[in-house]
Amino acid sequence: MTRRERQGAILQLVREREISTQSELAEALHELGVDVVQTTVSRDIGELGLVKVRAPSGRLVYALPGTADHDRLRELVGALRRWALTIESSGNLVVVTTPSGFANALAQVIDESAHPLILGTIAGENTIILVAPEGVAGSALRDELGGHLMEGAA
Repeated sequence: MTRRERQGAILQLVREREISTQSELAEALHELGVDVVQTTVSRDIGELGLVKVRAPSGRLVYALPGTADHDRLRELVGALRRWALTIESSGNLVVVTTPSGFANALAQVIDESAHPLILGTIAGENTIILVAPEGVAGSALRDELGGHLMEGAA
């Protein structure tokens, strides 16, 4: 098996299973018939840029770069529900309005969420501008964030 094939198998495994340690990953690869030692697994993890995130089960597990941490996403959703009044978009920008004095607090939570569709924030007194990456429409980000506001609404 080539390095590329082995790394492809690793990516598939971390998408499908909750794998917390290099040993667990090496064991899962062995189950697939891939003969690998832990040092190789360690190197592959680094080359693939895998990160540890908290899974819904509460375990820290390997994930692809940019995978949202469940706890940070939950904090973001809670903060949006508490402070966001409106969410509008233009181009690759999203404008969020809050009650006066809450924009900085919400922007801080947004920044800490490490959301993969948000490059950065600029906050004023009651307005936040979110910048989406090149190629991502602000409307897509607006719809995702706005969807969190509607969850559980009757």
